[in-house]
This record gives sequence, structure tokens and C-alpha cells, in this order.
Amino acid sequence: MKSNIQTGIKAGDVMARNFVSVKPETSLLAAVDLMVKKRVGSLIIEEKGILKGIITEKDVMWALSKKRDLSDVKVIDISTRKITTIRPSADIYDAVRTMRKSKYRRLPVVIKKQVIGILTLKDILRIQPELFELAREGFEQKEVGNMMKEGICDKCEKLDLLYNLNGQLLCDQCRNN
Repeated sequence: MKSNIQTGIKAGDVMARNFVSVKPETSLLAAVDLMVKKRVGSLIIEEKGILKGIITEKDVMWALSKKRDLSDVKVIDISTRKITTIRPSADIYDAVRTMRKSKYRRLPVVIKKQVIGILTLKDILRIQPELFELAREGFEQKEVGNMMKEGICDKCEKLDLLYNLNGQLLCDQCRNN
């Protein structure tokens, strides 16, 4: 697909405006309860409307694998803080390209760091299934290349569960710094 393709559909037209959010100091246990109650796979972490992070089911699974007490862990401590965002005026074709490049299936929609919604790959494909092939190409690689495994972190050299981030094997702490 050529990079100048536009669908005419904007991220702001497709995004969910009723996203679920928590404060950075929220316990992971409270966050999990909220995810189950609201039936969502991710939570936006914000403070006074400003985006601070995002936490997903995979982050929760990581914490569980570490056998951590979820009531003692703050969501901000295990969240993804290097967040890829999108503007509401962006075309959804560009949103899929951004998702593919960043390997994230959810993008917070922001105006001047204020979260106004969340755009998911699922929502985009529901209204524009023609973008499936573009999305699939990027995420097939992620499923194979980004799985956690135990080893030595390339950055801090500690033994831990590792994530493949742009070809580097990083522990959770180094991946978020």
C-alpha cells in the first residue's frame, strides 16, 4: 500500500470517547478489578487529564508472572510510559501505519497531552476492513518477536524476563526508561 493513501475517516470519528482511566497511584489490584468490571483490555493512566501511561492485560500478566502482590504495585510502576499517541484529525490509514510501526494496537487520542479518547485497531477494522492486510503485516512480526523470555538485559545486564524492543532484549524497567 502506498503511504499517501487516505480514507477520509479521522481518528476522532472512530475513537472511543468513554475510555476508562485511573490515576498513577492506583493499585494494580484495583486496576484489574476495574478492567474486569468495565470489560476493557487497557486503562489510560492520567493525572488531571494529562496522559501519564497506559496499562494493558499483558502488563498485568507480566506482574502476575513475577508473583507480585497486586495490591502493593502501583499501575504507573509497570505501565508503558513511552506512549505513541495520535491526533483526532489523523486519518485512520495513518493510525494503522502508526500502530504497525509502534507495535501497539491501542493509541490514546490527544490534544496538547490531554486524552480525549482511545483508538483501537479493532475499532478501525470494524469500519474499514480493507486496512486488515496493512495491520496484519506488522502485528504478525510482533507476536513472534516481542514474546517475553528469561535472560540477561542488554542495558542493565540483570537476569529478568525480557522484551524484544527494536532488536534489544530489555527488562521491564529498562524498557520503560
